[in-house]
Amino acid sequence: MYTYLYIDCPIGPLWILSDGEAICGVHLEKDGICSSLEENPDSLCRRCALELQEYFAGKRKAFDLPLRLQGTEFQRKVWKALRQIPYGTTVTYGDLAALAGYPRAARAVGTALRNNPLWLFVPCHRVVGAKDLGGYGGPDGAPIKRQLLELEGALRAPGEV
Repeated sequence: MYTYLYIDCPIGPLWILSDGEAICGVHLEKDGICSSLEENPDSLCRRCALELQEYFAGKRKAFDLPLRLQGTEFQRKVWKALRQIPYGTTVTYGDLAALAGYPRAARAVGTALRNNPLWLFVPCHRVVGAKDLGGYGGPDGAPIKRQLLELEGALRAPGEV
């Protein structure tokens, strides 16, 4: 059974999903995934909300939450490599592909990132294009990516990665 918690964040309203043992998902309310959810948080959801509040306040650089990522073997390898990118730094899609053991799979890495259900905790926003920010979670995700990178101090100047 899953439990849910709704929280307001600087990037928009979020729903946190827990299975009681691990955080399984985080969804922006606008995603439409959450339209039928009712809040029934467990202690893990509340702990997650506290860590997110600390992160957005600039007081937390790493999350200390049990996470459950379900995906293909390729996706899990990409997500594992993604967790190695330190707070406040960025790598390119090509860099992440090499780090995951697939040096010629930058485009496939982008697809794996798009399917990451824990995008705030397994930090997709730290992966950028070679010449620009790259994509992020849909057509209006770029402002969120920029906001997260600015929060972490990962943008060198306005418009630069």
